[in-house]
Amino acid sequence: MKKLVTALLCAVLSGGSLCAAEKPWSHGGLKQAENSPYLCHKDGTPFFWLGDTGWLLPERLDRDEAAYYLKRCGEAGYNVVQIQVINGIPAFNAYGKMSMPDGFDFSNIDRHGEYGYWDHLDYIIDIAERNGIYIGMVCIWGGMVKAGMMDEEQAVAYGTFLANRYKDRPNIVWIMGGDVQGNIHPEVWDSLARTIRSIDKNHVMTYHPRGRHTSAQWFADREWLDFHMFQSGHRRYNQRMGNKDYPIQEGTEEDSWMYVDSTRVYDPVRPVLDGEPSYEDIPQGLHGADEPRWSPKDVRRYAYWSVFGGSCGHTYGHNSIMQFVRPGVPGAYFADGVTKPWYKALDDEGFNQMQHLKRLMLAFPYFERVPDQSVIRDNGERYERLIATRGNDYVMVYNHTGRPMDIDLSKITGRKHNAWWMDASTGDISYIGEAGKDIRYTPEGDADGVLIVTDSSAGYLTPQTTSLKSVPALDTRDLTE
Repeated sequence: MKKLVTALLCAVLSGGSLCAAEKPWSHGGLKQAENSPYLCHKDGTPFFWLGDTGWLLPERLDRDEAAYYLKRCGEAGYNVVQIQVINGIPAFNAYGKMSMPDGFDFSNIDRHGEYGYWDHLDYIIDIAERNGIYIGMVCIWGGMVKAGMMDEEQAVAYGTFLANRYKDRPNIVWIMGGDVQGNIHPEVWDSLARTIRSIDKNHVMTYHPRGRHTSAQWFADREWLDFHMFQSGHRRYNQRMGNKDYPIQEGTEEDSWMYVDSTRVYDPVRPVLDGEPSYEDIPQGLHGADEPRWSPKDVRRYAYWSVFGGSCGHTYGHNSIMQFVRPGVPGAYFADGVTKPWYKALDDEGFNQMQHLKRLMLAFPYFERVPDQSVIRDNGERYERLIATRGNDYVMVYNHTGRPMDIDLSKITGRKHNAWWMDASTGDISYIGEAGKDIRYTPEGDADGVLIVTDSSAGYLTPQTTSLKSVPALDTRDLTE
């Protein structure tokens, strides 16, 4: 009977497939790959981070809703969901349960016969595990630390509680910060991070900074930080909105690739990714109801620019999903829970198109991949900028506007090459033909996509390949081959 119940639960929660499927952590815990700025598992299997932003998941969704959301994330290819563990002191969830009934004293947190706040978070982590998803645990939103609501001593108590409760879960990533500059009470972040790390040595850790910043600016030398995160943010070019201390050069607001470059000057070099780019369907600049909304094509550009620039993955976000708005539950940033509730936003284009990038990255030798803009002749600026990444025998170039491309192929092996075009919105692949020492190609229309060129002797794709769904990913191949 127990086996039957388990099988039925798997079928309901995972669409009948993921409970039987191999989970990412079956390859061991996450770490930085040796001599590489990317993440991998303990056995060397590549890990490409594809995250969704589910900030208010613990607070706003009940059990059924959380199960549905995480199932949809798994089906769309996401392997990480970033959450706010608490968004207040105390925080309250969908059942009206508070996170910290006794403040920072957690000795009586599990009360007999009560489905409490942390029981619900346990359930969410369990469901994520069944769907092959890591939970990126932003332990406490940065605004609370900025307001002085948690000091060093309280951080030790909270970190001890969190680490002991979740250190044995396979699908945890620890995230310090939460939209806050790291020079604001850094002693609290150090105390929280070091406390967790002293108890839990099984999971990687990073820091989520404020917009237009990277974690490397404050924590590059920290022993507790395993990879960097940046927030490219939500502003368009030249949209300053009156900042007194603007952290970047005006006119570079959308250049997400530059944050990857900026972390490479710090020692040691660590993996890095965009933990908060412009969200789909959020006003440009956040605070103007009449401003244009970021489109699916915009969120694709942020993703490809960052990853082709050298990121170890990418986190997507949607205005309605990240705060789980619905009728009766209003949201910030002009999200309309009636017109676009979170469960309808799961059908939006951007949410379902990120998986094409993940498949692409895992279809080619992963750890040898480097960003290399020298292969592009006559590159453009801003939206006209092409961005290239390559390995030893392949090169890929993302084109946002469909402009003509002139690509030097001398950096990859082979006297003859084969070329394909991948539509970034559909993942469809079409064979272009053969090329020699270079290739000139102009996509049809203004669709964004990726030019893929390989040594003709490489067998990653064939002229008959029409989708990467038929190409085995690196994380499912036999690594002994």
